[in-house]
Amino acid sequence: MATNAHPITVTCTVPTEFIGDRMIVRLPAQASAELPSRGQIAATVTVNDAPYPTVIEPDGRRGHWIPIAEGLRSELDLAAGDTVRLSVEPTKTWPEPDVPEDFSAALADAADLTETWQDITPMARWEWVRWINATKNPVTRDRRVEVGISKLRSGKRRPCCFDLSSCTDPEVAKSGKLVDPER
Repeated sequence: MATNAHPITVTCTVPTEFIGDRMIVRLPAQASAELPSRGQIAATVTVNDAPYPTVIEPDGRRGHWIPIAEGLRSELDLAAGDTVRLSVEPTKTWPEPDVPEDFSAALADAADLTETWQDITPMARWEWVRWINATKNPVTRDRRVEVGISKLRSGKRRPCCFDLSSCTDPEVAKSGKLVDPER
């Protein structure tokens, strides 16, 4: 059962949009300002009456955006430009991240890290995944997977001191800022 980090619920109505093949919604400035952090926030987001545990992402402009997963998009039959009703409830309970295949394989090959990986918090696991995913360069990515395993072995519980608000998904952000949607 989720424990609320902050007794707030933010509601708004927003259009969906695509950046590349990713559906997102941008929170209006007023809704974003009500949230407890400018960085990532674990939340239960209700989209048109469908609850959806996720992590709200910073947009690099003091605002936030929410990814709309493919399953939810299909369930709600959403297309770009459709308006959705959102109810956002920040929570202390972070959902498990989708660990990318390359990092997952490296963790599986490092059996000595199984207990360490399970012992760190879901928020820390999100940070590891975000750090690995925050590059399009395959050489850099391979290096981050290798360094990640090494850091975990040396007792590091988080990847580094990287800026959580600018170390973002390169598919939807550039230099830490959410890119404009494709027209």
